[in-house]
Amino acid sequence: QVQLVESGGGLVQAGGSLRLSCAASGRTFRAYAMGWFRQAPGKEREFVAAITWDARNTYYIDSVKGRFTISRDNAKNTVYLQMNSLKPEDTAAYYCAAGISYGSTAAEYDYWGQGTQVTVAS
Repeated sequence: QVQLVESGGGLVQAGGSLRLSCAASGRTFRAYAMGWFRQAPGKEREFVAAITWDARNTYYIDSVKGRFTISRDNAKNTVYLQMNSLKPEDTAAYYCAAGISYGSTAAEYDYWGQGTQVTVAS
């Protein structure tokens, strides 16, 4: 089992920045690829970014490329999502996930956090 706890969400003005953190406990964190997903009210959960276990590869949805950066610190069992130039359409609950596969679909991830809310005001 892997337990994931997100933090760092909040209310920010458009153009602002937030850094989300996801702290992992339980089984070996470094064995897992990590992903960030988001879900806005009335919409399906959407892939945002992923990173391989060794941080050598990252992958982003087109709408956040150049604005968001995923990173991880295996010594701290933590993955981050730095979000810059935020837009109102980035408003959603953000979830981190851990899985053996490095992919963009929710089915590829085995463990999920409870989510943290990000609200971007226009």
